[in-house]
Amino acid sequence: MRIAIAFVAWFLISVNPSVSEELDLELVLLADATGSIDEAEIRFQRAGYAEAITDPSVLNAIASNAYGKIVVTYVEWADQISQDIVVDWTVIDGPASAQVFAAKLMEAPRQAYGRNAIGAALLKGKELIDTNSYQGLRRVIDLSADSANNWNGPPIRGARETVVSSGIVINGLAVLCRYCSGRPVSYDLEQRFYDEIIGGPAAFVVTADSAETFADAVRKKLILEIATRPQDAERILLKLARVQLKRAPLR
Repeated sequence: MRIAIAFVAWFLISVNPSVSEELDLELVLLADATGSIDEAEIRFQRAGYAEAITDPSVLNAIASNAYGKIVVTYVEWADQISQDIVVDWTVIDGPASAQVFAAKLMEAPRQAYGRNAIGAALLKGKELIDTNSYQGLRRVIDLSADSANNWNGPPIRGARETVVSSGIVINGLAVLCRYCSGRPVSYDLEQRFYDEIIGGPAAFVVTADSAETFADAVRKKLILEIATRPQDAERILLKLARVQLKRAPLR
């Protein structure tokens, strides 16, 4: 009887590609690979995410949810025609799958180049969520950048509206220092993220204010995104003095 049931399930999945795997979260990590980011910084940024995704506190956050698993893809973005999938959709449900994701992240060569096209990057994130074979209880795009400029491609505000209106949350990682361009001199980077980029219920901006705090900021950001109850994760984040958090209003 069990064999028959298993065969029927396999047959239905085989003939119906629209059947999706259910899990807690679909997460697109959009990492800055624009002209201000050199090769050393690309490796540094990837190492920060690899360290964070394998951290026990992040894995505990995954395990504490309803399904105990999330699916993640890592994309480096630059200009409007340069968004490179570094690691394709990967289900993470424990240390082994997290290590696989981290290893792939550190192996792949850089392929994204060009000037900032944040609007195009956000729409790429939406496309990846819309076309994958997963069904998450929540869907999130996480964009990291060391500036909020948009030199080509669709405007940020319109792209944000398209993404958020489809039920996807946009969070941000404002990077103030990586070997070390520092804070933009003409505007407040976190405020620009808050005003123009992030959106959706409980959207937030986390700040990485130095090379030393980058991996720590990524780890806490992932916990905040993964936690089923955002208010619990927020309390964890707010206890950490070197990480700043700004909430966006509901959109």
